[in-house]
Amino acid sequence: MGWLRNWRRKRVLARHRIDDALWRRALRHLPFLRGLSAGEERRLRELAVLFLAEKQFAPVRGLVLSDDDRVEIALQACLPVLELGLDWYGDWVGIVVHPSDFQVRRSQTGDDGVVHEWDDELAGESWPGGPVVLSWEALDDSGSVAEGGANVVIHEFAHKLDMLSGEADGVPPLPSRAARERWTQVFDAAYDRFCKDVDAGKETFLDPYAAEHEAEFFAVASEAFFETPNALRGEYPALYDLFKGFYRQDPSRRLAA
Repeated sequence: MGWLRNWRRKRVLARHRIDDALWRRALRHLPFLRGLSAGEERRLRELAVLFLAEKQFAPVRGLVLSDDDRVEIALQACLPVLELGLDWYGDWVGIVVHPSDFQVRRSQTGDDGVVHEWDDELAGESWPGGPVVLSWEALDDSGSVAEGGANVVIHEFAHKLDMLSGEADGVPPLPSRAARERWTQVFDAAYDRFCKDVDAGKETFLDPYAAEHEAEFFAVASEAFFETPNALRGEYPALYDLFKGFYRQDPSRRLAA
């Protein structure tokens, strides 16, 4: 039914657009978008329009999302798939937005058979085949990765891409076995080095949370790839090249100025 999907998308783009004033406000708040070429800017705005048409926003606990909020979420969500295409987000529709960080009940069975339960406070979460959950409060951190902040939208949508190949493990869908082997070799080396630096108490430009799991390293490194690409390329050049091949983008080049 690809022809029907394409027909619907053409109709959406013919009828809707992101207002220029909205776009300018997004650029002021999301400075890492400013290096886009004219062609990239046009495609990103079109992807965001389609994203807003195809995904369902569900603000909860009394939260009201403005047009600016929705557009900024859409633009950041679409940036990772700018060259991959919106179909990479095709297996789910929901985006739940909480006013602030939210709690999730966790449980884990230990080796001794005892079940341990605790409340985990999160700024975002992604479920396989299910919604993306975001904290509206955490969205204000967007654009601040260079200052030690986080980009919860890029982070959670990177998880979505990771999950397309099965369990979230830091290895997104790749075109061949050779590409997967190359990815594993480079990615694992970077992750092991990062974990050793964190364990040694060294200051790292990536959030130490990335040492929790390979999936978190992929998501945190993806935040840096789009927001602070020169720092990622300088610290992990092979990993940067790996991401450049997967995302089919070179943010370091476009943000060189």
